[in-house]
Formats: sequence, C-alpha cells, structure tokens
Amino acid sequence: MQNSGIDHDMDTKPTSPLKTSPLKTSPLKAGVIGAGVFAGFHANKYAELSDTQLTVVFDPNLAKAQELADKHGAQATDDVAKLFKAVDVVTVASPADTHAEMALAALSAGKLVYVEKPLATTVAEAERIVHFARTLPVACGHQERAVFAAMGLLDVPVAPKRIVACREGAWSGRGADVSVTLDLMVHDLDLVTHLGVGTLQTVSAKAQRQHSEFADHIVADFTFAQTAVALTASRMAEGRKRQMRLEYDTGHVFIDFVARTFENTTPYDLNPNFADQPEAQDPLRTSVAAFVDTVLGRRQRPLVTAAEALEALRLAHMADAKAVMTEPTA
Repeated sequence: MQNSGIDHDMDTKPTSPLKTSPLKTSPLKAGVIGAGVFAGFHANKYAELSDTQLTVVFDPNLAKAQELADKHGAQATDDVAKLFKAVDVVTVASPADTHAEMALAALSAGKLVYVEKPLATTVAEAERIVHFARTLPVACGHQERAVFAAMGLLDVPVAPKRIVACREGAWSGRGADVSVTLDLMVHDLDLVTHLGVGTLQTVSAKAQRQHSEFADHIVADFTFAQTAVALTASRMAEGRKRQMRLEYDTGHVFIDFVARTFENTTPYDLNPNFADQPEAQDPLRTSVAAFVDTVLGRRQRPLVTAAEALEALRLAHMADAKAVMTEPTA
C-alpha cells in the first residue's frame, strides 16, 4: 500500500551495503531493454566502458532494436528471454510504464539490473523491485546525484532552510506515459531527500494537463521538519531550464544544471570547479560505471539504490495525489 505521506521519515540514510565480493567477472555481457533515445545513451556507455561489452538490444520493434544494435556490433531481438540468456547485466530504458515489468522479469531471471528513472510507475511495483535489491544490487538512473557529489553538497553538515527548484522543457512527446512529476520532478525529489531535510509533514500541489492524460505541469510544495521545498516541473515550457536554489542561514547556493554552473555565498567548502570533474561532465557514465563496479565487487553500492529511488517515487506520487488540476493559461 502507498504511504500516506504525513510524518513519513525522509532522512533516507544510506541503505546497508551489499557484500563487495564480485557477483560477476569482467568483461560483463550487457543488454539494453529499449531502443529509444535513452536506451541509445546507455548502449553507448556499455560500449565505451572497458569492463562491459554491449551484447544484445531488445525492443518489441525489431527494426529499432537492430538499428541501435548495429551501431555497436551487438545482436538485436524482439524476444526478451533471448536477451536474458545472453547477458550478465541489464539496463531497462524502455518506456516508463514498462520499467517494473521488465526489471522484475530480469531480476527473476537472475540478472543484475540498472533501471532508468522512474524506478516504476507505482509504489507497489517499486517495492517489489526493492525486495529483490536486498540481495542483488539494483541501480536507478537518478544521475544528478553525481553532480551534487562533485559539488560537495552531499557533505554540507546542515540542512538548507529552503529549496526552490525548476525543471522544465518543451513538449517532445517523450515520457507521456507518466506525469511530469514522475518524468522530471523525480530527479529533484531524489536530490532533496539527501540533504538532511528531515521528516515530511505536508504536501500540496497544483497541476495542469495540456498534452497527455497526466499532469504536464506541476508546482508542488513539501514541508519537511528542517526544510521548506518548492518544486516546479513542466513539459509545457518554451525552453529548457534545470535550476535549484538552496538557502541556508549563512547564505545560498544557486545551481544551473544545464550550464553546469553555480553560485555559493555560504561558508561551506563547495567545489567551484565541479563542472571540470569527470563525474559531473558525464553523470550517466558515472552512474553506469558505479553499477558495473558494484557488480564486479569494487564498490559497496550503486550511485543510487532501488530503495532510494523508491523514496523519490513515493514523494512524486504524493504530489500527484494532492494536486489540484487547473486550466492551462493562454
């Protein structure tokens, strides 16, 4: 059952690490489920990393799977069982409403899984994935966490008093199988839960539909014990914007995720050259490499675990459930 959201503990301390003994050996045979834009990004990373070999691409549209597979000398299939038989690790980068189905099938087949965000479209499905993740590493694609780490924001000893973030872009048709909350805002929700904001107290939201049956624009306010959070996500905007402002008693931090710049007026020792760090330059590569290193026993956990992705998903569903739908402005 989905959590009610009131007085839910969102401190989200790291989950217990898995043992670091290798689960597989290098090179790993990797498969990608999906053949769209994001699947292509993941295929590129598996082809680039020295410890992985892109082996199979699955998509129900065999022609699309073949097109992506041919770029990397991989096989293509429209039978996901054939992919499972041929690989060690799987990335699920299919449409969001298939994430849980594909991830659970891969886990049931004994495969190690990286799921693009959102982890699932329902909390119940995500909880099933987390159940598997008690014994197998399951990663989720909240890659902005790598940018926060490069800045040093995850090491700031106090919680911000207020967080304001905006993540918006023009309508592209992508992600229309879920709300903009699960499509875009979920990134910022993952970041928020790792800033020591404390226990969730209240949630309110206003939303609009324009292009899909789900919210395409949402403004959500979350009150936590330590922090007031105001988030906006939209796929109805004219241009692309990814910004966040964190306000502390001692100053503020303003981040532009598109320009990879920030302003820091606090005394905290944040890295002004974070954009030069490899982790921030290519956060997807950082995230996929962390997953691979976890499988190979080189690190204790992925960059973002399934359990952490579940917490962001819970908050996203709470915002959607509370949202008052309004008419789009002209």
